[in-house]
Amino acid sequence: MGDDATLVADASSIRVGGPFYEDIERGQIFDAAPGLTLTSGHAALHQAIVGDRLRLPLDAALAARVLPDGQLPAHPALVCDIAIGQSTLATQRVVANLFYRGLKLLRAPRIGDTLRTTTQVVALRDSRPRSNRQPTGLAVLRIRTVDQRERPILDFWRCAMLPLREAARAPHHADDLDAIGALDGPFACDEAVADWDIDVFRAAVCDRRPRPMVPGTTWIVESGETVTAAPELARLTLNLARTHTDPHAAAHGRRLVYGGHTIGIAAAHVTRALPDLVYIVAWHECRHLAPVFEGDVLRSVIQLERRHPRASGGALVHVRVVVTADRESGTDEVLDWRFVGVVP
Repeated sequence: MGDDATLVADASSIRVGGPFYEDIERGQIFDAAPGLTLTSGHAALHQAIVGDRLRLPLDAALAARVLPDGQLPAHPALVCDIAIGQSTLATQRVVANLFYRGLKLLRAPRIGDTLRTTTQVVALRDSRPRSNRQPTGLAVLRIRTVDQRERPILDFWRCAMLPLREAARAPHHADDLDAIGALDGPFACDEAVADWDIDVFRAAVCDRRPRPMVPGTTWIVESGETVTAAPELARLTLNLARTHTDPHAAAHGRRLVYGGHTIGIAAAHVTRALPDLVYIVAWHECRHLAPVFEGDVLRSVIQLERRHPRASGGALVHVRVVVTADRESGTDEVLDWRFVGVVP
């Protein structure tokens, strides 16, 4: 047998790691991520990791009565996680995600549908230099997802912080990011459930006890949720961001939990306060306030901001969720999420 061979990087080696901030340009499109066919396995693993409790993705018999095609819908958090994961071709080196905005779920995909995502760079802004941090820049990405029949599924914006390869090569971008992604027509965002039979849902699951649905009502979820299986969720959703799987690539010297993981746990907390929530159809905005690490215990405070009746039954509710993380160093606010849901 021959001696063991050792591979040595040389001039012919190609480094695989994704673009730095100065490598990307406005208008650039990333569309080469693999499509992903939603399966019951994806749904089960996602439910095990974040604790989904939304009724329709869990209950095939109920979905058969409520949805016009009788098929089982995928959980909206799983759908968003996959779209974000597919978009990470552009952000493999991401330092942090600052926000998601203006997310609209245009159709609720069913188990068995295949999702494909196109990511376009729409705005760039250099970050302020800091003496104790690698130089970075902000890239706003517009993310659009379709299914196997090219039907629109998702449309939203994400802002990623990316490192520069060299500080001296800063491209000096200064786009205004403040107004990008605001929901236009915030009450016209329930296309995904427009033909669902909300009356059947109400009759099947709602009891006769009135639930407080007055704007300003606040729910404090007493039970925390420990973050586990963080790399597994990133891998499940095709997320290439190094910071979620490689501690040497993370700014804090330890793996960061993928932001969608925190959002998924927050969504599960919401269903404890609003157990008859039909579906989540849009996000106004979601801001990551601080990093989350595996082992953190997440707790949520939920507030009903607005409620508007739907002509086809039920109501649209605008909900804010603030999530804190308990850890050895103390308690920090880590997420501020404002979404739109449908209730019976």
